[in-house]
Amino acid sequence: MDRRSFLTKASVGGVAAAGAAALAAPAVAQSAPKVTWRLTSSFPKSLDTIYGAAVTMADYISEVTDGNFKIQVFAAGELVGGLQAMDAAAAGTVECCHTATYYYWGKDPAWALGTCVPFGPNARQMNAWYYYNNGRDLLNKFYEKQGLYGMQCGNTGVQMGGWYRKEIKTLADIKGLKMRIGGFGGKVMEALGAVPQQIAGGDIYPALEKGTLDACEWVGPYDDEKLGFYKVAPYYYYPGWWEGGPALTTLVNLKKWNELPKSYQTLFKAACQAADLDMLAHYDAVNPAALKRLVADGAKLRPFSREIMSAAFDAAHKIYADLSKTNAPFKEIWESQSETMRGGYLWDQVAEYHYDTFMMGQDNANKI
Repeated sequence: MDRRSFLTKASVGGVAAAGAAALAAPAVAQSAPKVTWRLTSSFPKSLDTIYGAAVTMADYISEVTDGNFKIQVFAAGELVGGLQAMDAAAAGTVECCHTATYYYWGKDPAWALGTCVPFGPNARQMNAWYYYNNGRDLLNKFYEKQGLYGMQCGNTGVQMGGWYRKEIKTLADIKGLKMRIGGFGGKVMEALGAVPQQIAGGDIYPALEKGTLDACEWVGPYDDEKLGFYKVAPYYYYPGWWEGGPALTTLVNLKKWNELPKSYQTLFKAACQAADLDMLAHYDAVNPAALKRLVADGAKLRPFSREIMSAAFDAAHKIYADLSKTNAPFKEIWESQSETMRGGYLWDQVAEYHYDTFMMGQDNANKI
């Protein structure tokens, strides 16, 4: 007799034994209905850290339910294009997707705030805002209008500022710069005089090589290394001020979400949160060695100047102020994120900053 049959047929006199058997099996799995969903990712399998977050989440759900709740993960292009992932989930073509919501900012700028905007929260602040400062509810208030339910599911941490064929020392060097950069980052760079370009990942390298592009941004050392940009655009700038703490999101068709048992909904949330932590830890583990290899191969690290950072910050905040006058969801979410940042940086400069800068000095002196 299997354990579920035993628990179902146990007599009153066997309650204690049945209780012990119940403790030995996952509580969700004991009454788990069979559910099979499809998830379309916005990312290719080659980006194992980002694409992998959805796989990690799906694996957790399957394991806890003894395979009764299965989510099949499909890479970008296998079912729909990467930038159509959200639309497919909203339409019910698939039950869910894993994406960066700022891909859809052209439909409504508020979409960008589920991932990041220039000079937005860093990864830890994003988590504090999302999980404890009403971020989850504010975003789902917006997603609900799109027929979706969303759960944060990954973060890359602050990204790099991209690859450049020449040094970018002053604002004058940005004028006319043809750069592969999208979203709000592109809008801010455009305000500084650059010419933003939307080019698919596979087309970036040849465009840089031919001079069709002067610069590009991607993610960070681990992902960038695979694409070989340093061979044709050796100047590697930091930080990626347009990607301070970019979060990834699992978006579920709202009708399908509401059909799930409450236990499955709770498990889904927990699995996304676990994958959220896992992705950030993964990047922190692999980026240092990748950066060392890139420098050894000829990448030239450069910081953006204070002049460029300040001008970009001012341009970004002018855009947000203008949007807030006409877009209520954007205003509500952005003001909430800003409040979290103010508190976060107040705390960071007291303890985190001084600890980290001291320890960086020890590391630079080869004492660690």
